Amino acid sequence: MTTLTADQIARVKATVPVLAEHGATITRHFYKRMFAHHPELKNVFNQTHQKSGSQPETLARAVYAYAANIDNLGALGPTVTRIANKHVSLNIRPEHYPIVGRHLLGAIVDVLGDAVDQETLGAWEVAYGQLANIFVGTEAKLYESAPWSGFRPFRVARKEVESDEITSFYLTPADGSPACGFEPGQYLSVKRFVDELGVDQPRQYSLSDAPNGKWLRISVKREAGREDIAPGHVSNLMHDGVEVGAIVHVSAPMGDFMLDRKKTTPVVLMSGGVGVTPMTAMLSTLLADQSARSVTFAHACRNGRVHAFKQWLDDAIAASPNVTRAIFYEAVDAADRLGVDHDFEGRLDVTKIADKVILPDADYYICGPVPFMRAQCDALAALGVDAARIHTEVFGSGVVQ
Repeated sequence: MTTLTADQIARVKATVPVLAEHGATITRHFYKRMFAHHPELKNVFNQTHQKSGSQPETLARAVYAYAANIDNLGALGPTVTRIANKHVSLNIRPEHYPIVGRHLLGAIVDVLGDAVDQETLGAWEVAYGQLANIFVGTEAKLYESAPWSGFRPFRVARKEVESDEITSFYLTPADGSPACGFEPGQYLSVKRFVDELGVDQPRQYSLSDAPNGKWLRISVKREAGREDIAPGHVSNLMHDGVEVGAIVHVSAPMGDFMLDRKKTTPVVLMSGGVGVTPMTAMLSTLLADQSARSVTFAHACRNGRVHAFKQWLDDAIAASPNVTRAIFYEAVDAADRLGVDHDFEGRLDVTKIADKVILPDADYYICGPVPFMRAQCDALAALGVDAARIHTEVFGSGVVQ
C-alpha cells in the first residue's frame, strides 16, 4: 500500500472547502457514472435512496469526513466499523473497491474540471487506496467470523401480524440446519427481486427475538409511502408476497449496535416506531438469560393500532419485576383512551420519566427515526448522561450527530 506523503495529505485537506460546497454534486454524478458502466451494481445499492438523493448526500458527508481527518484516521474508527458491517451484510467484496475508486475520481474530474490539478488528483488516488485497504481489511475479519458468506436461502416458518404496520417473519435455514447465533441488536439483509426496478434489492432488518437456534425473526414495517416518500419496494413485497413456506435469501447477522450482555448495570431501551425491533431482541435476550439487571423499556409510536409487541411486553413485565415500561402515544384516539396500553400522551420525553431512565451507570440503547434519536441523545446529555453510555442504531442514509 502506497503511503501518503506530507504534501499529499496537505493537498487532500485543502480540498475540504471544495467538498463542503460541491460534495453532493460529485457523489450524485459518481453514482450515475458508476451505474452507467456497471449496471449490475444496482443490485447492491438501494435504488430508492439513489432516487431521493439521500445516499449521495451520505457518501458526500463520508468523503468530507475522510478528507478532514486524513491526518487522524483514528477518529473515523467507529464510522469505519459501522460501514464495514453494512458492506459485509450487502456482500460487498474487495473487487468492488477499484470500480468505486475509478468512478469517484472520474466524477471529481467531471464536476470540478480544471479546478483540480493532477497532483491533487494523484493525492486523492492514494488517499482512496488507503481508505479502501482499511475497509477491505476490516471486512475480511467480519467475513471470516460470519456464520456464512453472501446470501443464503431461508424458509418462512411463521408469519405474524404485530400491528397495523409491522409483521414478523420467522426464518429457518432451508437446509434444515440450526439457526445461527447473533448478538441482540444486530440485523440481517433480505434480498428480493423488484419487478418495477428490474433488479434485486437488499434491505436491512433488525433481528427482533433472542438467539435460540430455532429461527431468526425479523419484524418488517410496511412502508406505504406518502407524497414526499416513495413506498418501500421490499417491505411491501414482504408483506404482500411472502407467505409461510416461501424462500427468502438473507445475509449473516451483522452490525455493531449490540447489547453488552456481560454487564450487570441498568439498561434503558428507547425506541420510536419500528425502532422497537432491536429492543425486543435485547429484552428477550435479557429475559432468556434470566438477568437481574434493571430494564426500562421506553417506546413511542403514533397510537395503539401501530403499537407492536404490546402484549408481549406486558407479559414480560408481569413475569419480571426488574422490567418497567414507559409507553408514549403521540396521537391518542378514542380506542386508546379505553385501554391501558400507553402511559403518556405526546412524544417520548425523558424529563417525564427521569426517575425511570436516569440511573447510575445505566447504558442507553436508542433506535428510531434520526430526528427521534437526536432528540433523545440531546435530552439525555442535558440530564448529565455520559455520551459513552449512549448507543444508537442507524439504517438507510441517516446519521445521528
